[in-house]
Amino acid sequence: MSIYADTSFFTSVYLRDDHTSEALLRMSKRPRIWLTPFHKIEIAHAIAQKVFRRELSPAVADTVHRNLSEDCDTGLWRLVDLPSAVFETGTVLARRYVPVLGTRTLDTLHVASALELKAQHFWTFDDRQKKLAKAAGLKVT
Repeated sequence: MSIYADTSFFTSVYLRDDHTSEALLRMSKRPRIWLTPFHKIEIAHAIAQKVFRRELSPAVADTVHRNLSEDCDTGLWRLVDLPSAVFETGTVLARRYVPVLGTRTLDTLHVASALELKAQHFWTFDDRQKKLAKAAGLKVT
């Protein structure tokens, strides 16, 4: 089963939030989930935002970054490059769905990445992304 998860899923794995229990339950089945450079920058940004808002200490943020790096090194995540057609696909999605759904560029890039990687499943806790992924024909969990 090929799974593309957006950043909301990854942050729920590494940073405790309302969706952490569900994310950890899904991870208990040891799925193979793609992780792209796009994910890495978004995860780094999410962690830094929590430090900025004083929801996370810099020391804890460093630990989270180390945990992610170790998980990448041990093969927990399926590391892949961002497909080259993502921006073209994202442009098509933007023109077709953003006027109706109001999704953001980053949402569109995640859905475009899932489509270009030929994902069978799209995992997200973000309602806007969920709507876009469904509209684009992805099986959303």
